[in-house]
Amino acid sequence: MQPSEVQLLFDHLYWMRDQILGAASEATKTFVDEEPVTIRDLRTTLVHELDVEWSWRLRLQGSPPESWGPEAELNPGNFPDLVSLISAWREDEAEMRGWLERLSDSAINEPWEDEKANGLPLWYFLLHIYGHAIQQFSDAATLLTRAGHSPGQLEFLEFADPRV
Repeated sequence: MQPSEVQLLFDHLYWMRDQILGAASEATKTFVDEEPVTIRDLRTTLVHELDVEWSWRLRLQGSPPESWGPEAELNPGNFPDLVSLISAWREDEAEMRGWLERLSDSAINEPWEDEKANGLPLWYFLLHIYGHAIQQFSDAATLLTRAGHSPGQLEFLEFADPRV
């Protein structure tokens, strides 16, 4: 996989996120729900996705486990509103994009050095982050659509078509 292809996937990831956050800004009453339709309410779903992006980035960059592990997991209670979540996500996006831009072809395709990586290349783990986002944003879209605030189509071609 080429760095430009990884960056394109993350462009789509952040585009999906922005579609979700745009719809969520109109659906403030559904941000926290005592009886969510999916396994989490909207806030917890979005914080979980941010946590996965943030913690995997730190892990892949070689940060020690105490900085990204279970004890460091992001807490939905620390994000009382959508504005606080958006702010944290924008910071993380800048960190992620900066790191991705610095990755070389060889770094993306070489085995990632971790005792649990089993010789898999770094891009497998980046694809894992992307795939996880698709699942979480699908859950968020379900919650928003049921609340009358659909984010619209989130597919890759919906993202890519206007850019071609």
